[in-house]
Amino acid sequence: MTPSHPLDVRVKRVYDPASPDDGARVLIDRLWPRGVSKKRAGLDAWEKELAPSTELRHWYDHDPERYEEFAARYRHELTDPERTTALDRLRAVARAGRLTLLTATKDLPHGHVRVLVQVLDRSGE
Repeated sequence: MTPSHPLDVRVKRVYDPASPDDGARVLIDRLWPRGVSKKRAGLDAWEKELAPSTELRHWYDHDPERYEEFAARYRHELTDPERTTALDRLRAVARAGRLTLLTATKDLPHGHVRVLVQVLDRSGE
């Protein structure tokens, strides 16, 4: 058995400038962010299937009071076979080097990408 190495995963808003130390840049939003050109985004991939479902996103409505329930529901959504395949792709990218997950979400501490990072970290155990 090989020892597990922590994944180097960062989170950034897609509106922030790209940096050479970002590594692979992957957008994790279902909708394309307003006012951002594909060139400016500088993406390596867009994994929209890893974003919360439209129904969950609407229910949550970025209400911090609902965050814990949102996180639990989102973790459950990530167990769907199509999403686990996308998670495996993302995990492979993270194992190869630094991964920066991008989102348009303003409130990063209460956003879906925080949950996704936790899921990716746990899967390496």
